[in-house]
Amino acid sequence: MSSPLPAAVVFDFDGTIFDSETPIYLAYAAALADMGHTLTVPGWATVVGHGEDDSYRAMCAAVGAQFDRDELEARYEQQDRSWRDTLPALPGVELLLQELDAADVPCGIASSSPERWVEPHLVRLGLRHHFDVIATRDHVGGRSKPDPASYRYAVEQLGADPARSIAIEDSSPGITAALAAGLLAVAVPSEITRHTDLSAAHLTVSSMEALTLAALIELLP
Repeated sequence: MSSPLPAAVVFDFDGTIFDSETPIYLAYAAALADMGHTLTVPGWATVVGHGEDDSYRAMCAAVGAQFDRDELEARYEQQDRSWRDTLPALPGVELLLQELDAADVPCGIASSSPERWVEPHLVRLGLRHHFDVIATRDHVGGRSKPDPASYRYAVEQLGADPARSIAIEDSSPGITAALAAGLLAVAVPSEITRHTDLSAAHLTVSSMEALTLAALIELLP
């Protein structure tokens, strides 16, 4: 008898599908430097995966000071981030999606980013057709991870049993959200989030290239 398949696989977006986190970090680090603050990579790692309000609080904690949010955002917008729009999908992402497609495993996205960010990049990367559901903060009343709303929305729209669905994440808030929604969680640390504790995940792999459908099936109860 063949192994039962996952009911669904739900991917995080930023840092999991493509490395948007590095150019965003560099832009915020430069903006904060202009304001007299130092934002390190380990410090930024504590920010990754949060929504806007939580990200601001996490950045204050990371630099050890309060700063004006509007000034930061104005300085951030002045930074050159255009190169993020040329970044490819992370190695292994498309191969895993093709394997899931071939097995008729439904896939979705659960992201704390807005739809206006996620959708165009999926189209640019040539990956949009792989996903049956896109769950952004816009679909769940602005709620962001670690709130489980985006994962709950994704599995509900896919008609999938959360207990047999698998989340693929790179951040601690994302893993917390997936687990709270009842999914199994796989951690794929990025160069930034490897500085954080992702041990709550059921499985940790070094990269998307190391992740296969067979490995996902082994996680199922």
